[in-house]
Amino acid sequence: MKALPFKIPKTEQNSFHTQLDEEPYFYDTLHQHPEIQVTLIEKSYGTLIHGDYLGSFIPGDVFVIGANAPHVFRNDKLFYNQSISNSAKALTFFFDENTLGKAFLELPEARDLAAFISKLDRGIKFTGLELMPIRDNIRALFQADGMDRIIALLKVLKKLMYAEKYEFLSQHIPAKRVSDIEGKRLNDIFNFTIKEYARPIQLEEVAALSNLTKTAFCRYFKQHTRKTYLDFLNEYRIGQACKMLSDRSKPIAQIAFDCGFNNLSNFNRRFKSLKGVSPRIYTQQKAML
Repeated sequence: MKALPFKIPKTEQNSFHTQLDEEPYFYDTLHQHPEIQVTLIEKSYGTLIHGDYLGSFIPGDVFVIGANAPHVFRNDKLFYNQSISNSAKALTFFFDENTLGKAFLELPEARDLAAFISKLDRGIKFTGLELMPIRDNIRALFQADGMDRIIALLKVLKKLMYAEKYEFLSQHIPAKRVSDIEGKRLNDIFNFTIKEYARPIQLEEVAALSNLTKTAFCRYFKQHTRKTYLDFLNEYRIGQACKMLSDRSKPIAQIAFDCGFNNLSNFNRRFKSLKGVSPRIYTQQKAML
């Protein structure tokens, strides 16, 4: 299966595309498209990969995916278990600089919007109290038609561009020229990691999966993600640990083992390096929410 590119359907009746995803799990192949993507997660949880970003998503999250940025919303493996009743739902719309007309962004009144669009390459996750009206406006967009559809789009974009609480996803602008072969290779690496993270993984094993030597694989992975594979693996493991710690159904030592760490001190050190607090403090903070 080719990972890239992904074609967004367009019709003469609509200037931008809206998409309701409601499936057992989201499309799980690394892909990219020239349109900017705005997604509201309504149901399910998992991991978002966007350029060099690796982070969790949960219901209520709102993300902007940069144009041509390789990305994938990958549900946790629980959603692939057919014997368990789970489903994933998201509202997504796609737009580009020409959606409202080529000259629209050149209008004096649209300068703020043009500036906002220019900084979307790294992707954005919105946070804070402003999320509630953003969600409501995205839902309203999906109910609108005709001229009201354009008005609803502008309302959403206005909420996004003037939001005060947000964080960039990628530290760098993601590579935008990823071939089909490279896309499939990266997708295989990501899927392998998500499936096997709980056990010891050797670099030679992942390199063999990629048909590369260990040295070539390390160079290849860092070139495409701007991080080492071990950093990527540990980030994913810590992300899974955060979910388990929030659930508070297992002791910390057991969670460390279940997430692929063979000793507690290494887990504590890695966790604090990424999250700024120890696993115990993190659990206490979650309990207070």
